[in-house]
Amino acid sequence: MRSTNGKRVGAALLFLFCAVLFQPALSFAEGDDEIIAADTSSPRDTLRSFISGCNEIHKVVSTEKYFDRTEERFSEVGMRVIDCIDDRQLPAFAREARAGEVAVCIKEILDRVKLPPWEDIPGREDIAKAGGLENLSRWRIPGTRITIARIEDGPQKHEYLFSEGTVDRAVSYYKRIESRPYRTTGPEVSPDLYRWYISSPGHPFLGEIVSRLPESARQGRTLGMANWKWPGLILLLLVTIAVMAVCYRLQYKLTARAKSKGITWYFLTIVFSIIAMLAPQYLRYCGERYLTIRANPLYYLSFATNVTVIVASVVLVFSATNRIAESIIASPRINPQGLNAQLIRIVAKLASLAIAAVVFIVGGQYLGIPIATLLASAGIGGIAVALGAQDTLKNLFGTMLLMADKPFRVGERILFSKYDGVVEDIGLRSTKVRLLTGHLVTIPNDQLSGSDVENIARRSYIRRTGEIHIPLDTSCEMVEKAVAIVRDNLDNHEGMVPEHPPRVFFDDFTATAFRIRFIYWYGPPNYWDFKAFSEKVNFEIFREFEANGIQFSLPFRHSYWKTDDEQGPMDLSISGNSGIKMVSDNEALSAGAAD
Repeated sequence: MRSTNGKRVGAALLFLFCAVLFQPALSFAEGDDEIIAADTSSPRDTLRSFISGCNEIHKVVSTEKYFDRTEERFSEVGMRVIDCIDDRQLPAFAREARAGEVAVCIKEILDRVKLPPWEDIPGREDIAKAGGLENLSRWRIPGTRITIARIEDGPQKHEYLFSEGTVDRAVSYYKRIESRPYRTTGPEVSPDLYRWYISSPGHPFLGEIVSRLPESARQGRTLGMANWKWPGLILLLLVTIAVMAVCYRLQYKLTARAKSKGITWYFLTIVFSIIAMLAPQYLRYCGERYLTIRANPLYYLSFATNVTVIVASVVLVFSATNRIAESIIASPRINPQGLNAQLIRIVAKLASLAIAAVVFIVGGQYLGIPIATLLASAGIGGIAVALGAQDTLKNLFGTMLLMADKPFRVGERILFSKYDGVVEDIGLRSTKVRLLTGHLVTIPNDQLSGSDVENIARRSYIRRTGEIHIPLDTSCEMVEKAVAIVRDNLDNHEGMVPEHPPRVFFDDFTATAFRIRFIYWYGPPNYWDFKAFSEKVNFEIFREFEANGIQFSLPFRHSYWKTDDEQGPMDLSISGNSGIKMVSDNEALSAGAAD
């Protein structure tokens, strides 16, 4: 027996798994014939349409042992029943499911209370006798808290529906009178309608399997859901989580690789975000369509899946805007390392934040959170964020100033404060600079926009200023010769900038040497070419100085030596005639003993 039941459960799980993978999402089936709407022109017509519709569904389900709301015979009657309920205040994400549960609970209540004869319930003729719709706005079923009220606005204006208050308390009202017996007089009842609503499957294949399960699995409930549904729900959850995890993992690993292959491949990786966003919706569809999860478990599942979809949609928005930005930057007219490219990326990020905010507001409204509450929360949250993130806002405005002034771009070498390096990234809040030492420093954009920044990469040339010192005992002719040698080596030199010819002068008489100063400009400003040329000039001057017997001046210094061979410190003292007297250790000791 256990083996047979195990095989049936396994077959059901296999069916659910295949449904998740291959069954396309379906909406309510619409037949070719026009659907007959419920008659809600009076309290009597509304009550009659509601009771007859519920009884019709109960008869079919009692025979078929399943309820597939996509089938025309079910959907037409089901819509007729739902049309009798004022569901405007129900949250959009669970409106249909909640309205179905409310309808079942109202029918169970009506089956347990004594109903007045049809002729005692106000009909269209009674409304006319009362002076029109305005004089008969609501009618309560005697002995109950169920009210049928006239709708004053919306698409069902002037129709009589079960009121918002009735809809709001129908489930709790039914729980309190559930133990009462069914009435034996009046309109036909539908026994165990709520139990069927909670336990019946949504597909004939599952219906056959569930009908052969033990009573405890079919009718028993755990946490408000039939026991036979739990294995299928757990399987669906695991499959959904696995699909989302794999999609985001693949997107993370393949995005950089695809980006290097081209913008088309980079765009295709967004498919993973789309699949991850659709996976929770498919979970809810299968749970509601095949497992027919009802009541609170369905509301929790719907809420959780919709929250997940909202978050996944935000991820999709960021992924899409990033790819759109990169596709624009890929244009040959835009330098990928320029500030225009950085501006496009920043605008894409700001657009992502704006769209994400709209998604959260619309999603919150769909989940039943009033728009006024969402906007008020956003306003209060905005003030709190503004107060707590003043530095971030300053950096954001600093970024805008950088984008407007464009003092540098990615790949350029800048000098700022004590930092000298190459710009690697200009972000929304800060700029990353790779120092010449190899270290990476992050500088807030408000500091960069409010301080002096020297853009070394944009210089037109490199200037060198040098000095040559000639000994003081060098003759005038030799000094003139030295100046001529330097001038000849720099005349029309490699990389000379026409607007800035080299300058060489006998600059000054110093206390230790004759000073020759030279200045030249090198272009284009390739640093390593400049260093190679400077080395070449140095060697040429060195060789010609040696060939002409011109010496370089050495730093002036005096050396003092101890008169003994012993190691130790040497004392120096200033004599009266401003000379320096050297005293050894032994002499110092002898002088101390004599004193």
